Order: sequence, then C-alpha cells, then structure tokens
Amino acid sequence: MFKKLVLLFVVVFCLGATANAQSTIDSAEVKPLPPLTEKELAKIKKKEKDSTWMATHIPQRATRRSAMIPGWGQAYNREYWKIPLVYGVLAIPAITYFYNTSFYNKTKFAYEARFKEQNGDSSDVASIDPELTGLSIGSLQNYRNSFRRDRDYSILWFILAWGLQVVDATVFGHLRHFDVSNNLSMQIHPQLNPHTRTPALTLSFNIKEKSKKPLLIAR
Repeated sequence: MFKKLVLLFVVVFCLGATANAQSTIDSAEVKPLPPLTEKELAKIKKKEKDSTWMATHIPQRATRRSAMIPGWGQAYNREYWKIPLVYGVLAIPAITYFYNTSFYNKTKFAYEARFKEQNGDSSDVASIDPELTGLSIGSLQNYRNSFRRDRDYSILWFILAWGLQVVDATVFGHLRHFDVSNNLSMQIHPQLNPHTRTPALTLSFNIKEKSKKPLLIAR
C-alpha cells in the first residue's frame, strides 16, 4: 500500500511539473526582431555581392588583363586605388623616352651637319637647333650617344614597370582567396624535444568554429 502511494505521488508530481513547464513555454512571449536599418541592409547586400564576386573571381584573368591593358587587372581585383599608381609609374619612363628621343634626333642631325661641314658641305648647318649651335662635333657625338643610351634605358624601364604591374595583379589576385578573417588564430607554446632534450617553440594555427546559437522558436 505504501509503495502504491509513493508511486502515485511521483506520477502526480511529474505531471504537475510537465504541465507547469508547458504553460511557461506557452505563456512566454517571443519579442519580434526590430527592423533592419538602411546601413545594416547595405552591409548585408555588400556581403552577398562580395561572396558572389569571390565565387567568380579567377586570378588568371587578372594576369591576362593586366598584361593587355595596364591597370585592368587591378580593376578586376577591385583595387581601384592602384590604377593611378600604375599609370604614374609607367608615365615616368614614357616621358623620359620622348624627351631623350627628341634630343637624340636633334644631336644626331647636328652631328651629321657638322660632319658634312668638315667635308665642305655646310647646307645643313643653318638647320641645327639653336641650343646646339655652340657645341663642337665631339660634344655633339657624346650627347648623341648619351641620349640614345638613355632612350634605350627608358624602353627597358617601361617594360619592367609593365611587368611589375602584371606581377602585382597576379599576386594580389591569388591573395584574394586567402582566409584572413578573425576565425584564424596563432598560438606559440614552449615544448621540450624528447629526442634532443632541448627546449623549443611550437607554432600552431587554429581555425575557430563559429558558435551556433540556439534559435528561439515561437509556438
């Protein structure tokens, strides 16, 4: 008899606790989430757009485009601020090329005119540039060789600058796919090497998993 009373008490207690918990859940009011602001909506759209862009981004395209047109690869990588730098670097050897080519032609013509003058033909002397009229034939020859050398160097530097911007577009195109988010962590731990019995440092990289928050379901 006593056992039956105890069992009955336990059953009644469990039913009462279950009913109380159910009533508590039913009576709980789920507060609706506040509407998103325009700034938050813009951030969400930007993240969606960036994720779509990352899925279609191919580093090889950045290489080919920058090889065809300077700055096109940087624009493909969305590094628009580099485009003025690319054209600024390319403009320096381009300007020096035209400058040296112009004076190379002038000094070349003046040298040939003075050389003809020594052989009795002074028909081209009057056409010498006024800046070069007071120079001797030896000085004209030296200036001609110097401007020709600097012109060739300008071509070389232009090619190197073009190749540099191709390398830049290629490297940063690949770096776009590297994970540099806050989910990466680095830890350094001291450790004793059991074989050599000498102290050492251990470097470990960990990827943090995003915490899964329970969803509040309204009934």
